[in-house]
Amino acid sequence: MAQVCGGGREALAILFRRYARSVHSVAYRVLRDASEADDLLQDIFILIRSKCSLFDPTRGPARSWILQVAYHCALGRRRYLHSRHFYTRVDLADVENELSDRGNGAGTRQDFDARLLENSGLKRVFDGLSEDQRQTLLLFFVEGYTLPEIAAKLNQSHGNVKHHYFRGLEKLRKHAFNSKLQGNSAV
Repeated sequence: MAQVCGGGREALAILFRRYARSVHSVAYRVLRDASEADDLLQDIFILIRSKCSLFDPTRGPARSWILQVAYHCALGRRRYLHSRHFYTRVDLADVENELSDRGNGAGTRQDFDARLLENSGLKRVFDGLSEDQRQTLLLFFVEGYTLPEIAAKLNQSHGNVKHHYFRGLEKLRKHAFNSKLQGNSAV
């Protein structure tokens, strides 16, 4: 650890080879996602390099300190991911397929409106969206506009359209997630 604090790259490489598996294991157990654990593994060793002066050898071995850093970083990342609804993801492809049936050539707004009236669960979700959210999602998924094109069409800023798009998607995700929990396949 003293060599790492002195800027020794080889010392950091040795620590990485020695403890990477243990750090990854801690990160994976906390995060339950392999790619997030991989990302956190890299972040932790960068943090170890920058915060190595905080290591006190009188309080325990380097391994314990490194694993403690890993655990605290993993908990922080899990809180961050949870606040971003990472663990309640719904496959957007399913939502898009429900909103637009491009494969069958039935991707017009009139076709969508007809299907919406037939699907009461989907109609309830769309009724719960604001008018801007509903228009943005319909223009994006059904008519195939890009967000900048939607902004021009609705005479709104690109930032507002992105806001409507992401808030509308979030409502659709929550509805789809709740439907899955209840065993209902409305969306």
